[in-house]
Amino acid sequence: MSFLDRINESNEHDLSRFRPLRIARHNLGWVRHDIAERLKDYRDVFEVEQQRVTLNPALDSFDARSAAVKSALEALRDSGVIPAWRDEDYPVAPTFGAAPLLQMERAAFPCLGMRAYGVHLNGFVRIGNTIKMWIARRARDKPTYPGMLDNMVAGGLPIDITLRDNIIKECSEEAGIPADIAQQAIFTGAISYRKEVPEGLKPDVQFVCDLELPPDFEPRPVDGEVEAFYLWSMDEVMDVVANTTNFKFNCALVIIDFLVRRGFITPGDPDYLEIAQSLRR
Repeated sequence: MSFLDRINESNEHDLSRFRPLRIARHNLGWVRHDIAERLKDYRDVFEVEQQRVTLNPALDSFDARSAAVKSALEALRDSGVIPAWRDEDYPVAPTFGAAPLLQMERAAFPCLGMRAYGVHLNGFVRIGNTIKMWIARRARDKPTYPGMLDNMVAGGLPIDITLRDNIIKECSEEAGIPADIAQQAIFTGAISYRKEVPEGLKPDVQFVCDLELPPDFEPRPVDGEVEAFYLWSMDEVMDVVANTTNFKFNCALVIIDFLVRRGFITPGDPDYLEIAQSLRR
């Protein structure tokens, strides 16, 4: 097993099993064929053809699209097609930062193969000349990836909140990090992937930031999403990421990005160039 294995696992998909989803002249999603057939039940919302699914062009405003899609998705939730409903809306837009065409329940994004955005934080401390990283373990009752290892702080990006405000909020809610410390987080870039999951497809982007914490600071679970925090040496972090699948898949990518940027993975690694290039697909 290797770092490259983690990256490849996060991009396993077969688009022949999906058809594109078009909204307001933009291709914004990928709908698995069996789910597309279910969408035929909502003919006022979706136009389902063999080669594509199109949101009804008569839905020509943010409010009209949002309301119609919400009604259809709630019915799919009630029939068991969409699990882990969150009651949290994400924006649907042609590109990041563009005006959203609609807002939609976050749990439905994989079902329709739409790109969701999030922010992940690498929390670390310096002890002498060494770096240690804070690792979170997800709560066992989380609806997604329960009990798996995670970045210190991470969260999806809901509608109407900035990346900076979102990471400050998540720091407080998940790890008890005060705002005056959280606002020192440095955004370093983004990782992306396209992974087929049981619910559909995740073609997502995660913005990455680093936060150097005081050596005497200890994060604490606050909102119940994290079971525990561990302070690990970088050798331990690297071993677990490279040789196990104990981390939630996209969290492993965020750590690999950190390892490249901080020189823990060097050009001496035969996979170095492929690792560096494959974190953004």
